[in-house]
Amino acid sequence: MELNQENQSLGQEKISKLLLKFSVPCVTGLLISALYNIVDQIFIGNSELGFLGNAATGVSFPVICIANAFAWCVGDGAASYLSICAGRKDSDSAHKCIGTGITVSLIISLILMAVCEIFATPLMSVFGASSQTLDMAVEYFRIVAAFFPFYLLLNVMNSMIRADGSPSYAMAAMLIGAVLNIILDPIFIFLFKWGIAGAAWATAIGQTASFIYCAVYFFKPKSFKLHKQSFIPDMPVLRSIISLGAATFVTQISIVILSLVSNMTLAHYGELSKYGPDIPISVFSIQTKVYSIVHSIVTGIVLGGQPIFGYNYGARKMKRVKEAYSLVLRLTIIIGAIAVLIFELCPHIIIGIFGSGSELYQEFAVKTFRIYLSLTIITCLVKMTAVFFQSIGKSIRAVVASLIRDIVCFTPLAIILPAILESSNPGTGIYGILFAAPISDLVAVIVIIALSVSFFRGLDETEAEPVTETSAETGIIKPSFPGPIITIAREHGSAGKKIGSIVAQQLGIPFYCKEMTALAAQESGLDKNFISGLNEESPNMLYEMYLSTNVVQRAVIAQEEVIRTIADNGSCVIVGRAADYVLRNYDNVIRVFIHAPKDYRVENVMKMYGDTREEALRNIHHSDVARSGYYRNISGQNWGDPRNYHICLDASIGENACAEIICNIASKAQVSN
Repeated sequence: MELNQENQSLGQEKISKLLLKFSVPCVTGLLISALYNIVDQIFIGNSELGFLGNAATGVSFPVICIANAFAWCVGDGAASYLSICAGRKDSDSAHKCIGTGITVSLIISLILMAVCEIFATPLMSVFGASSQTLDMAVEYFRIVAAFFPFYLLLNVMNSMIRADGSPSYAMAAMLIGAVLNIILDPIFIFLFKWGIAGAAWATAIGQTASFIYCAVYFFKPKSFKLHKQSFIPDMPVLRSIISLGAATFVTQISIVILSLVSNMTLAHYGELSKYGPDIPISVFSIQTKVYSIVHSIVTGIVLGGQPIFGYNYGARKMKRVKEAYSLVLRLTIIIGAIAVLIFELCPHIIIGIFGSGSELYQEFAVKTFRIYLSLTIITCLVKMTAVFFQSIGKSIRAVVASLIRDIVCFTPLAIILPAILESSNPGTGIYGILFAAPISDLVAVIVIIALSVSFFRGLDETEAEPVTETSAETGIIKPSFPGPIITIAREHGSAGKKIGSIVAQQLGIPFYCKEMTALAAQESGLDKNFISGLNEESPNMLYEMYLSTNVVQRAVIAQEEVIRTIADNGSCVIVGRAADYVLRNYDNVIRVFIHAPKDYRVENVMKMYGDTREEALRNIHHSDVARSGYYRNISGQNWGDPRNYHICLDASIGENACAEIICNIASKAQVSN
């Protein structure tokens, strides 16, 4: 089938070749994005503004991260949703997704712009600006904030363009802005003597040019067509976008917290030290930008491995999962090790690129690179581990890996260590934040090793058995005839599956339930047990993050394709898998929801599975919440809402009675058709 053919390369082609194919565009795109801030810092540092100028731009970084959090949440969420729509061949939802994403981003950007313009001075003060840098920081920040609508829309549109199958266009858009920024920075700063405002204008103009280039694309996109109605926000679509982009938002907000704590600590303890408040903030602004280069390379490689990890894990090709993991791990270690060597052996050269400064400035900069970035290799491994677990749907492990270093360890240590050092030896508190980083890295590496080792030890080494057409478990599509399609959603323990089977038998039409799993396995190339567990995963607060992962969405799309193929084949009964929503555009569908009182369901579960009453109650709750989460993720609607169904039946009136009601309605529908 078409989807299986698309996925074959992920399961068969050489891992190194696949990684090169997927990683190069990711690394290139991230490096281009990193250029924006780095170029400003280089030209500002080498101008008459010096390190004070870099300190002034550094204090605005947390607010820009907040803007990025919203932009990338909507952008990545919309991109994922657009990819899902493409897989489902759902062009109607695709244009709503794009229009909703653009409108919501514009609204958010205007609100952020207004807040930042009004409260620019107090914001810069809170984020660490001193009396020497406050005016410069406000001047720079107000210009940049004024262009937030272009900046946010640029990031959102760029993600959408990549998802629409035009990564080269998206990369070109970013490159145009970066090159323009590089050209304009020296002109505005040195030739026009605009100072820090020149750097801000160069950045703003570059971003605006990138935005215009992106906007042009939407007049002739590949997989959707925009209308005026597209830009009216669609709430169910918006919910799905936010759900899919939530992981990105959390990651960016963690960076905001990290930056805020760092800047406030640096300003406070810097003022109590011989360095003053501005040198530490300026140096940290530089090290952040330098580290972003290493981070971009590692992140690009790991993101390139994401589809390889996810697909092969879902297909139960565990040897390929380990091979891909091993290759990405080796590359991450090599890049991290090279970075550490550079930071330890030649920090003066790196610092010199960003301009000269006093002896105190040089002294603190060298200490920062040699201490704060001493275990960069571990920081890279933490990022790699988080993305790996996210790509295979292990949401809890991914969140732990994402937060352990920066939020759980570094943030409290950056507050506690400086206070301890300052109280024992006044003037040394500033060094506490430098040592907080390697200590956090050491704790984080223990945690990620434990997470990784426990995962791989528990990994089922058994390769998935190929699905064959002769197996009874494949659920080969059965012969049928034109007539009504009956979809049955049901509460756990309500005997909905049995009722559906009775209906199919009485009407003489095919019955599908577990058979869809094997058919979807054939369609996607994924393992049938993996697909079967899609709406049986632990229904915790991270369930929607699990459902949003690439490999799970591949399985969902394959499952939906199978449901439509079954429906196109003729009259039948389909139980579960959000079939009522998948077939929402079919005129001959009868949507049924089976429910029952809890005591009735508990008794059924106890009989069917031999559970105790407590086990039955727990399993009913688990299953119903999981089904509800799956349905909400797929449809943006509430599972069990009577407005989504033609018939809602209480199974306690009897299985045969329920079946008879459904059959009567189906027969009448068939006659009227």
